[in-house]
Formats: sequence, C-alpha cells, structure tokens
Amino acid sequence: MPLAIETHELTRYFNDFCAVGGIDLRVEQGTFYGFLGPNGAGKSTTIKMLTGLLATSGGTIKVLGRNMLDARESLDAKRHMGVVPEDLALFDNLTAREYLTFVGRIHLMPRETIRQRCDELLALLGLEGEEKKLTLEFSHGMKKKLALAAAILSNPDLLFLDEPFEGVDAVTSRVIRDLLAGFVARGSTVFLTSHVLEIVERLCTHVGIIVKGKLVEQASLATIHQTGSLEDRFLHHAGAQLETPHKLNWLEEAAS
Repeated sequence: MPLAIETHELTRYFNDFCAVGGIDLRVEQGTFYGFLGPNGAGKSTTIKMLTGLLATSGGTIKVLGRNMLDARESLDAKRHMGVVPEDLALFDNLTAREYLTFVGRIHLMPRETIRQRCDELLALLGLEGEEKKLTLEFSHGMKKKLALAAAILSNPDLLFLDEPFEGVDAVTSRVIRDLLAGFVARGSTVFLTSHVLEIVERLCTHVGIIVKGKLVEQASLATIHQTGSLEDRFLHHAGAQLETPHKLNWLEEAAS
C-alpha cells in the first residue's frame, strides 16, 4: 500500500530537551492510525511537525508523497489535508458559518459548495442553532466540533486529529465516530491522538505508541490483539511513567 505518512529519524529539540527522538512512522493510505502516549510523550509535537506547523530539528517527512521540508511540496500537501490542532486555532470574532466560509475560500472552493457543506456540517454537528454566536462564546466542546467541521470541509485525503473527542458530548461523539469511519472506508486516512484507549480500540486499524519521545511500538491492531488488549500493550510500554511510587497516607488514614 502507498504510504500517507512516512518519517525517518524525525527529531525535535526544545533547547536541550528532546521532545521527539528520531521516530520512523509508516502510515499506509486508507488506514485509521491511532497515535498513543502518556502526557508529554511528544504526540502533539509530532503532529505539528507532520503538518508543517513546527520546524524539525532533524530527519525527513513525507506526507501524501510530498516532502514536507520543501516549501513548494509542503504547500501542495497541505491542500489535501485537514487538521484539528491541539490549540484549535479558531478566529474568536467570527460566527461558525463565517469561519467555515473563510476556510472554504482559502481552499478556493466554489461559494455554492461552501454554503451547501456548511449547512450539512453545522446540522450534523449540532451547531445549526448557534448561527448568531461568535466563536469566543462557544464552549470547549462546540469549538472542537467547529474545528472538525473546518478540517473536513474541503474533503481532504488525510486528517490529523489531536484529541478530537475531548470535551465533546456522547451524542456528538457517536456522530463523529461514524463520520470518521466512513471517511476511512472511502480510502482516506486518519491520524488520531487520543487518551481514551476505548475509542482508539473501537476506531483504529493501526497504532503507534510513543513514550518519552521514542516510538516504542507500531503495529496493526489485529497484531496487537493476538497477544492481548491494547490497554495491556500500552501499559507495558508506558506503565513505568504511570505508576504511583508513593501512597497518600492521609487518604488511607481517612478510609480506616
């Protein structure tokens, strides 16, 4: 299968701190790839480099066959991707429709296509009743939904989603899961980070696990299930960070 994402020795330093340490990602087109790791493992930093939002300190990146370290090829790749970044990056003083229209015009989409897709997305994600609100008045969950709508508006070949289900209600979460499953079923690719292993296990076909900036595992979910659950494999790699070496004596005393 052709690769939607391919990196070699991808590295990022912040001064003397190595946030991402020479990882080799291989994400096939048409897969739903879950990128897992504890807090601070380097997930968001990796997505920012893959999407051209953050310069690398070393290594190579190819996205949809384009070299992301070449300005012209990177721009071409960005035309075919959608991104829900960690900080969402919305414009606070626009309504949801105004923001989506702005995104559509950036992609040079016809106005009628923008209008039609805006109507469909706002209805699907439960934002059609919020037409008069500015984005700054939105709850965190509503902002997440708007960011997702903007990411898929142009019908991209590759979606990068950084914690897309965080703060989203259960009903909309189901709608988003179904939407993403259909997106992958048609041959497009999703690269997802999430702390909710149940969502990853339900949606993803492949996973990568990053711990302290190192890619410690990369496999299909079917392969992982041959030896146990995704949670077991994740805890095997990341468990040392998640252990609590000290007890809270004052809580134990209160319980007794």
